[in-house]
Amino acid sequence: MKNIILLFALFLMSSSSSYAQVVGTFFPAMTTETAEDKVVELPAAIKGKYTLLGLAYSKKAEDELNTWFNPVYDKFVRKAGGLLEGIGYDVHVYFIPMFTGVNAAATGTAKKKALKNVDPQLLPNILFYKGDLKPYKEALDFEKRDTPYFFVLDAEGKIVFATSGKFSSQKLDEIEEVIE
Repeated sequence: MKNIILLFALFLMSSSSSYAQVVGTFFPAMTTETAEDKVVELPAAIKGKYTLLGLAYSKKAEDELNTWFNPVYDKFVRKAGGLLEGIGYDVHVYFIPMFTGVNAAATGTAKKKALKNVDPQLLPNILFYKGDLKPYKEALDFEKRDTPYFFVLDAEGKIVFATSGKFSSQKLDEIEEVIE
């Protein structure tokens, strides 16, 4: 029993230590595009504000990334109306499907599909990356192909928080604490 507990503790330490290596580093330069083909250079284009980035580099990870769209949009992007007008977060939010290798050819199709199917209010928060995965896999410690990864960057582009996986209220609360 002691061995099982020790192995579990080591697993938890190793899974959190990978993020400990990423937190405190600067987000690597990444050239992305909007669905309308406007180039957005990260992190240069987002400096000056806290930023939440969600990245996925497989279809399954993209499906899990989609579970974040509405809760994140409602929490950080949607402008409050009525008595709450003007109250909210001043934060950039981007979801980034990554098209790499053979899948890079599908970028144009994905953009057209997004233009047709995504809520126009959410569309500006979706960026598309087409290129090599290796530099980001190494710099951002992507371990699991079918998992989306989320990073909170400070106003200078430094990673101050990282998490991964399907949406949960607890993860969103942790992100909110960092941004506040």
